Amino acid sequence: MNYFKIAVFFLITFSRQPLSAQITEKNYKIYSVKLAKEVSINDIVEDLKSYDVLFYGEEHNDSVTHFLEHKILESLFAKYSNTVTLSMEMFERDVQPIMNEYLTSEIKEKSFKKDARVWSNYRDYRPMIELCKKNKLDVICANAAGRYSNLAGRKGQKALMALPAESKKYFAPLPYDTASGKYYDKLMGLSHDPADTSKKAAPVMGMGGFSLIMAQSLWDATMAYSISEYLKNNKTKKIFQVNGRFHSDEGFAAVTQLKKYSPKTKILIISSAADDSFPNIDWNKHKQLGDYIIITDPQIPKTYKD
Repeated sequence: MNYFKIAVFFLITFSRQPLSAQITEKNYKIYSVKLAKEVSINDIVEDLKSYDVLFYGEEHNDSVTHFLEHKILESLFAKYSNTVTLSMEMFERDVQPIMNEYLTSEIKEKSFKKDARVWSNYRDYRPMIELCKKNKLDVICANAAGRYSNLAGRKGQKALMALPAESKKYFAPLPYDTASGKYYDKLMGLSHDPADTSKKAAPVMGMGGFSLIMAQSLWDATMAYSISEYLKNNKTKKIFQVNGRFHSDEGFAAVTQLKKYSPKTKILIISSAADDSFPNIDWNKHKQLGDYIIITDPQIPKTYKD
């Protein structure tokens, strides 16, 4: 027997497996803040029975997170059937018709990926889209198009107000609320020296006086508005909203905006990230971030480098 050939065969077979095939329950831990103990995916799914929207705040390149998002969506569908809807930061409101055409198999995936302007790491989100397509679940393209966030950051809300009525369908109604309080402070920290506590002006990134406050707030407001509008017309639905954790941690950002648009909507928040302390986690350091905290194994390779 040629043991070398056998070893090579197994090495090639293993290397061709998707990374998700190598991820198990050993690569993450879930903590319920309310119960003050570690729980399972099923506990989150059962808890959603009393809520309307489940935010999953992710790190965009976390392999374990993408595995979990798909698992949670599968479990939600198994529990709640076609009352489940997926909502995503990763798609913008103006591509909703293209998303709908793909979900109903009217267009090919190649056209969908091109025309829907999918993110460069779309492979990380594809399993969820395919699950929705297979099971005829709605997908909300929740975000404001980048061109409008860029315009808001450069010229403010007055520039958005000057746009044609048709354009205004693709972002939150004007004027939209901008970040304040602790969330404002978090945004300030992205573009200022942490030692500088001055609040004389909105944060600026890059050249030309770009306001992160205006741009980020439009993203948050638009995602929240997209969810609230969908719920008005689909009152029995449960929304699984996937976004970067900055948009939902601590109940800030899109969560705060959703409460303004839809005060009666009941919300659960998952905050997920890798941490070097894994698997020996001090949950007290994270519990302010959401209702459920997921810490993932930092040893699992990322889907792309930051």
